[in-house]
Amino acid sequence: MIISLSETNSSEIAREIVRLREKGGAVALGRVLTLVVVAGQNENEEAINAANHASGEHPMRVIVVHTQLQEPESRLDAEIRVGSDAGASEVIVLHASGATAHDPAALVQPLLLPDAPIVTWWPEHSSLKPSETRLGKMAQLRITDTHFSEHAEATLVQLAEGYADGDTNLAWTRITRWRAQLAAVLDQPPYLPVLRAEVDYSAPSTSTLLMAGWLAEFLQVPVTMHKVDGEVPGNLRAVRLYRENGQIELSRTSKATAILRQPDQPDQVIPLVLRDRYDVLNEELRSLAPDPVYAATLKGGVPRVLASRGTVKFPEE
Repeated sequence: MIISLSETNSSEIAREIVRLREKGGAVALGRVLTLVVVAGQNENEEAINAANHASGEHPMRVIVVHTQLQEPESRLDAEIRVGSDAGASEVIVLHASGATAHDPAALVQPLLLPDAPIVTWWPEHSSLKPSETRLGKMAQLRITDTHFSEHAEATLVQLAEGYADGDTNLAWTRITRWRAQLAAVLDQPPYLPVLRAEVDYSAPSTSTLLMAGWLAEFLQVPVTMHKVDGEVPGNLRAVRLYRENGQIELSRTSKATAILRQPDQPDQVIPLVLRDRYDVLNEELRSLAPDPVYAATLKGGVPRVLASRGTVKFPEE
């Protein structure tokens, strides 16, 4: 069910939600968080679909904020979606224009769930200093998604400059299973130190740079990156770790699998499914705590990789 409200305000929207609840329980209680989505018009539906998918595990109130600052008329229109149109969530879509759009936090504040955590998500990675925005300041967790950024190096530089505890990035979440598999291998005998590492990729991206940065930061070894061709799906193609006894290689072979090669062991087929936005958003919402590993990678490992490549330089801390 979708209820449309024209030329409204936040108080009227809040009253309508209460009315729906009292009328027939269309809006269920028991929400565990408020997800504020800062999306452009073209991203609204995809972001809502991703939030609805995540709501199966995390029942929530979703507030989608779409602002049109260039419009001359000051106006707020809204949609309230419940039932089959909202999954296990309740979705409020705010269309603000003109002067009304200048302070989205004031529009969102009356609609927040009481005593529940707040997460702000920028699906279009439009905020590279999320903690400095009004919507970011009110949130415990601030999610960007730079995976498809056309300027990967510069984007990570700006994210590092503006980083605050509680910032995270779906480009980082996309490589969680790669990192888990590599960590599991190194946690087994013979426990030899890694001397150097390599990362293969098909196109420059923040995900592949974060992978290289993670290796550089936590193994304290030089990491080189190689652009490769081929028809293997996915952008991150392979990671190789070199030790005295030989090479460990994890390389993607299909959308769902990878091959793990280790010295003196048979090759292993490893499940490694390409992850979509629905999957990684769901993972991020499981923990609202700051991610110190991401912070160390972004502020320490990535600068080391970029310095070794002689490209973008990070500012001194």
